[in-house]
Amino acid sequence: MNKNCFPMETNMVFLQVSLNGDRRHPAAPRTPEEIGNDAAATIKAGAHSVHVHAYDNAGKETLNSFECGAVIRAIRARCPGVPISLTTSETIISDPLRRLQTVQSWTELPDLVTANQGEKGIIALCEWLISRGVGIEAGLLSPADARIFVDSPLRDRCHRILIEPCNPDPVAALRDAEEMGEIVSSAGLTLPQVHHGYDGSCWAVNQRALSLGHGIRTGIEDVTVLPDGRAAKSNAELVEAARSLIESNVCHT
Repeated sequence: MNKNCFPMETNMVFLQVSLNGDRRHPAAPRTPEEIGNDAAATIKAGAHSVHVHAYDNAGKETLNSFECGAVIRAIRARCPGVPISLTTSETIISDPLRRLQTVQSWTELPDLVTANQGEKGIIALCEWLISRGVGIEAGLLSPADARIFVDSPLRDRCHRILIEPCNPDPVAALRDAEEMGEIVSSAGLTLPQVHHGYDGSCWAVNQRALSLGHGIRTGIEDVTVLPDGRAAKSNAELVEAARSLIESNVCHT
């Protein structure tokens, strides 16, 4: 190890784990018990926050209060004090009004939600959640989303910005991440940023983010292979790889 590298400094770099999403993978947890256990393993491995999607008994993603509440309680039981981020994606409920009404029925609130800023009805949804003390992770999936966000009334009211280029091609994803970052910085926004890609672009986007001093996200939702191309066995293994990437970046800056 570089004598000028201090491992404790890696704790200053924010690392979030995305446990499942819509990924069909043997290591993606589905039930509240599986999610709670997996969350605990990833926190032990070095994650600071957990992002999660809830599933119903039929194995479908859901925003319903019962299932979301069960997941939140399971994580809090195993990981007290760890910030929980819950999805609000329109891919689960496409109708903006029905989505808002469903979220308003939640009896157990997460600490945070991811809210994709290019979606219809996202401002009303976020404003209601903010009024209930829930932090907003503003998801920017494209430069178009970034342009929407910098002109949004939410721009100064969010907890952090998620830079989430969707293209699995590393070259395209890095280009989009750079453009989104430029749009945000040119607008004078200084919110903390967390970056991640998808599949083939995930580790490249993570590495670029670290070089710029931003936080990163990893997990089965985003990527199923380690930086060396080997298949990941678990979310905890992905977190360990991300921690190694963070430490390497700290040691060489």
